[in-house]
Order: sequence, then C-alpha cells, then structure tokens
Amino acid sequence: MREFVISKDEQGVRLDKQLLKILNNSGSGFIYRMLRKKNITLNDARASGSERLKSGDVIKIYFSEDTFNRLSSKRVSEEIQGYSLPAKKYETEKLIIYEDDNFMILNKPSGLLSQKAGKDDFSLNELCIGYLMDKGLLSSESLLMFKPSVCNRLDRNTSGIVIFACNYAAARTINEALYQRTIHKYYLCIVKGAIKKEGSKKGFLIKDEKTNSVVIDEKNGGEGRQIETAYRPLVYNNDNTLLEVELITGRSHQIRAQMASIGHPLLGDNKYGDKVLNRKYHDVLQGTSQLLHAYKLVIPEDAEGVLKEVAGTVFKAPLPPEFINMCDRLGLKYDAE
Repeated sequence: MREFVISKDEQGVRLDKQLLKILNNSGSGFIYRMLRKKNITLNDARASGSERLKSGDVIKIYFSEDTFNRLSSKRVSEEIQGYSLPAKKYETEKLIIYEDDNFMILNKPSGLLSQKAGKDDFSLNELCIGYLMDKGLLSSESLLMFKPSVCNRLDRNTSGIVIFACNYAAARTINEALYQRTIHKYYLCIVKGAIKKEGSKKGFLIKDEKTNSVVIDEKNGGEGRQIETAYRPLVYNNDNTLLEVELITGRSHQIRAQMASIGHPLLGDNKYGDKVLNRKYHDVLQGTSQLLHAYKLVIPEDAEGVLKEVAGTVFKAPLPPEFINMCDRLGLKYDAE
C-alpha cells in the first residue's frame, strides 16, 4: 500500500487528475475502476474522483509494489535523470532575483530554453526543479503529485525575468494574473533606426508552426491573434534606438515580429532582423544573440494569494554584459537602474 498526504502544493487539484499524475502509466478508466472497488481511497473512504483535494487529505493506493512501480516508476526515473548533470554549467543562485516558499523570479540567461522543446532538451524548468531537489524542498515522490514549472516563457535567445511556480497554488494564482494582464512586463531592446517618440502598435499575429515563425497582419484575416505592443525610446541616434517595450498582450515572438513590421527590427535577430545589419553586428561588433531582455516585472498593488507579500513590488533583472557592452559601442549609454 502507498500513502500520499496532500500538501499545500497540491491542494485544489481534482483527485482523478492527481491520480493520473501518480499512476501516469495508467488511464482514467482504470483509475475510476480502482476508485469504485476502493483499491484507491480518499481519507479512508470511497471517492468518485471529482473531489477537490485539500491540504492534509490522504490518498491510499492498495496495490502491490510491482503493480505500483509498473504504473508509476518509469516517470520518476525519467524525471530524476533530467535534472542533474546539465545544471552544473549554471550557478542557479546567481540567477535568482527573488525566492520564497511559493515561487521564484529568475534572470534567465540567453541561450537557455524556458521549457523543453524536445525530449532531450535541458531548460530553466529542469534547472529550477534540480535546485529545489538539491535543497530538499522537492522529492521524486512529490514530482508525481505536482511538477513545478515556469509561468511565462522567453525565447531561447531572449534573456531576463521568468517566474517559476513551486506549487499548484502559486501556478494557479500567477497564471491567472498573467492571463488577466495585471502583472506588467517590460523589455529592453536595441532596434534599427531612430525612434524619437513613444507609441503603441496593434495588429494580428499569425503563427506558422512548421517554421516556428510568425507574420504580423494589420487587419484581422480570421486567422490571427490580436496583439498590442507599447514602446518608449530611452536613448537614440541616427542608426539605433534603445527601447523600453511593454507587452500589452504576450504572444510568441511578438516584440521581434512587430518591431520588424514597422521597419525597426531588433539588432541580432536572425529570424526577423536586417541581414546586412546583423552581419555587421556578428562580424564587427562580435554580437552573438538578439538584443532583447525582459528587464522589469511589476506586481499589482492589490495582488492576492501567493503574490500578496510582494504586492506593488517592482522586480528588475540586471542587463547581461553583452547588452551593456553593445549599448556602449553603439553610443546608447543608459542606466537601467
């Protein structure tokens, strides 16, 4: 028999969903059959599977060890293997801007994925989970109940602020705040040409999954998702502008594609950028990635739940050295503090 005590990390999840995480090699039909037969109980009573779990609830699974391992152990072993060796190239503590029992705010370096794109990838997600496991705050058993995850994603070559939820309650609260757009996200980028006035741009974004690229459509052709980007020049000259950009909506490649669509592509952006300018950037200025950094996150004053303790807080992620050096070389000196 296996016993699982629900912690605050898992409360609010439906019982059947939780059981499918624990017994990940089974199916919903099997789960419901075991519940009817009381081979699985909740607080020593028969359950339907639709119950919302509370902290302190006890799930008991009356299987033999062989049966339990066959239905769950594969996932545990695969999870553990993914969180160790690649993490050694990163010093996680240096990436952490803020940390409490519920969530972390980190400064993701350029070149690191936010989440896996393929089975063998290593991402910030694995890095954070490995960090929590090393500190004894997360176990392989608890990973069967809830898998912590990033709440907002940045492109591989975009650096800056990412929020990582350590438990279910945090993930639910933060994802809802991001969906409602009450958390405000600001970026810094260097673009081609002089932008002298602040402004905003609306449009529709159409994504091509095959090429992992997007197209901006000024009018709604029925396929696109509505987007809006606000921008404010901080420093500019005849050739380039350092912009502060606020994402009113948050879509894949939004800033990069939308700025390119108005004739101001990001320096170093090989997908949407200016090829001639990028060649100079790589060959002469020794740039290695697009100059886009998620530098500021503003928590609303009336934040509730796990965000209440940081309500009204402005978090900033220091600029990477390459970004600072490029600003200096291009004559765009600016103190982000």
